[in-house]
Amino acid sequence: MLLGTLLASSGVQTWLSSRSLATNFVSPAAWRQLVRLPVGAMPNVDQGEVSFGSIVLVLGAVSIVTWLAGAYWIARRRGSSYSESLATWGLVGWGWWCLIDVWEWTWIGAGLLGATSLSGLLAVSPQLWLAGCLAGWLTTLLTLARSGSSRAVLAKDSSLDESQAARTPRWLWLACGVYIVVFTTLNWRLYFNLLMPHGDSVMYEEHLWNVLHGKGFRSYLDQGLFFGEHIQFVHLFLLPLYACWPSHLLLELCESTALALGAFPVYWMTRRCLSRDSRFPLQADTLALAAAVAYLLYAPMQFLDIEIDLKTFRPEAFGIPLLLLTLDQLERRHLVGMLIGLAITLTVKEDYAILFGPLGVWIAWSGSSEPVTATTSARSSFLAGLLPHDLNRFLAGMALSVFSVAYLWLATRVVMPWFRSGAEVHYTRYFATFGESPEQIVGTMLSNPGLLFGELCSTATVLYALLLLAPLAFIPLLSPARLAVGLPLFGILCLNELAKDPRHQFHAPLVAVIFWALAGGLPRAVELVRKLLARWTAASAANDEHDSTSRTICTHLIWTASLCTGLFLTISPLGCPFWDVGSNWHWQKLYGPSRRGELFARILPLIPRDSRVASTDFVHPRFTHHERSYDYSGYRRKVAGDRTGVPDDTDFLVIDTNHRYSEIKSAAEVPEYRDHPADWELLPDETDGYFIVLKRRR
Repeated sequence: MLLGTLLASSGVQTWLSSRSLATNFVSPAAWRQLVRLPVGAMPNVDQGEVSFGSIVLVLGAVSIVTWLAGAYWIARRRGSSYSESLATWGLVGWGWWCLIDVWEWTWIGAGLLGATSLSGLLAVSPQLWLAGCLAGWLTTLLTLARSGSSRAVLAKDSSLDESQAARTPRWLWLACGVYIVVFTTLNWRLYFNLLMPHGDSVMYEEHLWNVLHGKGFRSYLDQGLFFGEHIQFVHLFLLPLYACWPSHLLLELCESTALALGAFPVYWMTRRCLSRDSRFPLQADTLALAAAVAYLLYAPMQFLDIEIDLKTFRPEAFGIPLLLLTLDQLERRHLVGMLIGLAITLTVKEDYAILFGPLGVWIAWSGSSEPVTATTSARSSFLAGLLPHDLNRFLAGMALSVFSVAYLWLATRVVMPWFRSGAEVHYTRYFATFGESPEQIVGTMLSNPGLLFGELCSTATVLYALLLLAPLAFIPLLSPARLAVGLPLFGILCLNELAKDPRHQFHAPLVAVIFWALAGGLPRAVELVRKLLARWTAASAANDEHDSTSRTICTHLIWTASLCTGLFLTISPLGCPFWDVGSNWHWQKLYGPSRRGELFARILPLIPRDSRVASTDFVHPRFTHHERSYDYSGYRRKVAGDRTGVPDDTDFLVIDTNHRYSEIKSAAEVPEYRDHPADWELLPDETDGYFIVLKRRR
């Protein structure tokens, strides 16, 4: 314990003494307070002083309290003596504290040896190292409190054999309900506080409003119909609900609900994979529930609900539960259900077709390795009857691969350019390093493999992979065939100049594949842990005890890894940024009472619903139900004649002077009012300068 406390204190001091390292854990403002920099200090100062003695005192107090309390809990659960529990918990648990400082010595060694890539990777990922050590420490505590003698463990498991199966769905529903309530509340508060952008978020609600009122499948941000941007119309399935409640709040509720319900196919697939092994039935439900909870705690999934730039609604999010259900139907060998799932998933976005190609290869070559469960009927069995032989399975998989390539080509080279009047698809500029068109991009990759290799084999690529896999303790790697289904899309994202960050929406299709691989890799993880325990403990230890302990370790490791990485990644209430006063995502800044939201209520009645309104981004969502709602920004819009400014038919111009991108602070700075004062009437200000409202004179 003493050694662990000292080594952990050394590592924490190294992290907090450097601004570039400390900001992986806390905001720059919080770091300046920790190192007590003077108010007038240069903002780019990177080094500060943190007292080693202060860190030792704090961590020492945490060590003593958790050691004593943890040993008491272990003694009560195991029925062992308190002194024995103190010794075991202190020895095994604080081994993880010793590992914290391994990061520091590795970082120093990489710098001395000139391994700049490794040194750079360690410099941007200390939070993942600390999260791994915390997850291991918590898993050790929970395992020690659970694992007693082999007989006691087996007796406890036997008592859960009947009741656990009935109780698990209730806990799963409860976990999903908590997620829905929390994230729906957060999303609604962002909307009420005028912190939700229209572009790439509320514009999807404008699609529904315009379709419902005969204006076409578009928002007035789009260059024509939305099919010129993406083959994406899954949100139109919400029209029956939207007709009853035409509000963006409905879309936020539906998205959070859909993401939460993705935990159910994760539970089903994990339980099915575990139940195939006769050693797992007693704890298959518990392990599957842990995987489902890890899904709800998974930070990259939560960023599909609230992105780092506060874009809260993305149709891509619906693809996660849809693809998970499709994969679940594949595992159940339900051919019709799988085909329906594939078809509906394609409505989410054309990107999902990139996954179907390697998925078809997996079906062709690896499908036979997935045994049919006892509950699968011969009639509904996938590849049974219609496709009874290996050759037919191979042909079916190859057909899916060919279809995915053809669909992707048709979408990006025919349909979308047609809706854009022949213009190139907009996201080719994300790959500007390789060319300006898909043909140029592919040609450059083939003719210049060195450039391609350099872009793929980078620190950013490794960090991206770590951020996706570390929250699940890297268990998906134990199912490489399943994980490889997402490898082509992952490579494309690594080449995308905007997508190398799982805090945006680009990685959405990968989430389903990763949890599918988690379900397949979990039985192998349990077996791996069992073998490690057998080597570590005495040879005479009972195999039943090893089996039970290994299952317990994996059960807690899944959700604790997801929880602990989320402490430093997520902006939900389980993340440090949510409570960090200096953070841009502090709860009071985003979700507390908003002066802007209160004052905006004064000007909304001034603008008739049948008027055409141009407005800045964060108030734009409040005018999507008007006759027309235009974007007032520095972007050229087709509705404005491919120029900046407002369209000629604009009736009102509303400018938010206090949003984070605002450059206009007074009416005199508005180009339309400044250059053509006779055309515009400045309405009286009733908002203390927060909003400027101009009315066109007719």
